[in-house]
Amino acid sequence: MCGIAGMLDLGGERTVPEEALRRMARAIVHRGPDEEGFFIRPGVGLASRRLSIVGLADGQQPMKNETGNVHVVFNGELFDHIEKRRELTERGHVLRTHCDTEILPHLWEDYQEGFFEKLRGQFAVALWDDSKRQLILGRDRFGIAPLFWTRQGDWLLFASEIKALLASGMVPARPDHKGIDQIFTFAALPGPTTCFEGVRMLPPAHYLRIQPGRQSAGPTLDERAYWKMDFPDQGQEVDGDAKNLVDDFEKHLLHAVGMRLRADVPVGSYLSGGVDSSMILALACHLQGKNVHTYTVRVDHPDLDELDAASMVARYIGAPSPIVQNFRTEDILNTYPRLIQAAEAPVIDTSCAALLQLAQKVNASGQKVVLTGEGADEWLMGYPWYKLAKVLGYLDVLPNVRLSDWMRRGYLRLNKVPQYSRAIRRQIEDVIGGPNAWVDSFGLLSITKFRFYSEAMRPMLDTIEPWESLNMDLNRAKQWAPSNRGVWMAGRVTLAGHLLQAKGDRVAMHSSVEVRYPFLDEEVFDFTSKLHPKWKLNGFRDKHILRLLAERWVPPSIYKRGKVIFRAPLDSFHLDPSPEFINELLSEESLNRSGYFDATAVHQWRKAYQDLREGSMPRLSVEMGLAAVVATQLWHHLYIDSSLCSLSDWTSIVPPAEKGLPAVTTH
Repeated sequence: MCGIAGMLDLGGERTVPEEALRRMARAIVHRGPDEEGFFIRPGVGLASRRLSIVGLADGQQPMKNETGNVHVVFNGELFDHIEKRRELTERGHVLRTHCDTEILPHLWEDYQEGFFEKLRGQFAVALWDDSKRQLILGRDRFGIAPLFWTRQGDWLLFASEIKALLASGMVPARPDHKGIDQIFTFAALPGPTTCFEGVRMLPPAHYLRIQPGRQSAGPTLDERAYWKMDFPDQGQEVDGDAKNLVDDFEKHLLHAVGMRLRADVPVGSYLSGGVDSSMILALACHLQGKNVHTYTVRVDHPDLDELDAASMVARYIGAPSPIVQNFRTEDILNTYPRLIQAAEAPVIDTSCAALLQLAQKVNASGQKVVLTGEGADEWLMGYPWYKLAKVLGYLDVLPNVRLSDWMRRGYLRLNKVPQYSRAIRRQIEDVIGGPNAWVDSFGLLSITKFRFYSEAMRPMLDTIEPWESLNMDLNRAKQWAPSNRGVWMAGRVTLAGHLLQAKGDRVAMHSSVEVRYPFLDEEVFDFTSKLHPKWKLNGFRDKHILRLLAERWVPPSIYKRGKVIFRAPLDSFHLDPSPEFINELLSEESLNRSGYFDATAVHQWRKAYQDLREGSMPRLSVEMGLAAVVATQLWHHLYIDSSLCSLSDWTSIVPPAEKGLPAVTTH
């Protein structure tokens, strides 16, 4: 895994501001503390920070083809690079290193823009074709590796993290209300909007082709999807004998784990004691031996502590006992500024702070790579709202009568919870192909807009733009089973916009740790996407086919265990007495300076929410809303206006130390 950055003159071939490019690279040193490299030509500059995992001795970037007219910087891993190298060599290409990055310029020679369809792994890539004077930016199918870009006058800049764009001195830090509204709609930032005005996130499975202008012709920027998440038409899904289907699933998952064990450094594994991470560990130990080190978080709360389950799984499989990161309420408060600095957006899920600390533990243990189980819940309907949607669906058996809607609205009204109009809900369902299990889940946070938005933000209440920006293929979505529309939403929003960012790449790479996801293997997704929904949610048993497979590998207490969402307490910001920086962020002056929230409402609910019944939906909604307000204020302080509280801004939160290795520069 690495960090990449660069810039392109859209108007011609001006001299690249080299110091700005080097500042961009230094801003993401935590993504690649081992080496840095630069490619600089008139009008174009590429930069790389390397975390050396494959081809330790000869994997320096940028890399080029034999003729030197194609140059690449790359963040990620191509898990089938050994097979691809063999194919390229047989076709006459000359490869000189052992690194996966080197196959990219050669695949480009053979397939041009079609080479994205040949890539298997997690990646963000920037490729410069000198003969065409063309820059290509691309990202993996599911959005594991981040990539951001912006146009500033006649310069286009891109980077793995937004802080690199800001460090250039060419990109002003201004808030984008649409990005803030995405956070309050989805508890995630699925993009392409970000919280920074003018900064775009390249969506998963997309590439951007940029052609600088020549003479009278202006520059062209063309964004295209090279792959789309799809499912069979309803009624055409794969069904069959349980043993055969489980055998096939096992084959695909074993292969996916095996590919992700490929590295020139040891590979460890996160372990929560749930069925997802337990299965990944069991398969990894089967393939590699029992020496896979595991890492787990121990949340200091009896209902959230998973250490006993994780330890039991490790003993059963024969792996070493988990290396434990303890996580207490005060750790949430102490860690949150670094979490927001790493994520570059408001983060509502307090457990992300625990994973940031867990990645620090991995780094301190001398490890660079870990496996994890994200993706299983998304592909196999592991979240409780699928069950709720199933129950509510039973109420809608009569044509043109939405009893579920009447029950939903009555419950909110009874609990005095604000809600969207029926018209807005219908509009949302229209742009996502019909009813969707995730609408109610996202609504738990989204309704807090009514409580907390300021007058400046209230126009956002009348728009469904966050949903429209997801750009679902309605022609296909209307043909899918409703539950598969939920799977699409889980992958596009929660997975790409939250789990792979605020819980994945950003918090892990902040400590120079690469996370790999076997459930996000291309073949694993292709297999699960075609399954009949009953193999995902069987009655009210979630992840049904995974649990059948787990019967072969893990203890009964694990494969029978219900879904436990990894989380940390949400009310940590509102302890009595509250931490001083929280009081400063939520002061009337600071709330008015940022301008997103109604100061009177924030103060009222800080006092009133504790009177709501603990564990109730109204209280959970208010807690999420207040956490979102704090996170947004903290983000604004760190990145936009450092006068909101006594904390430092993002530039003063120091990442891991640079090792001081010499730069590799190609002119």
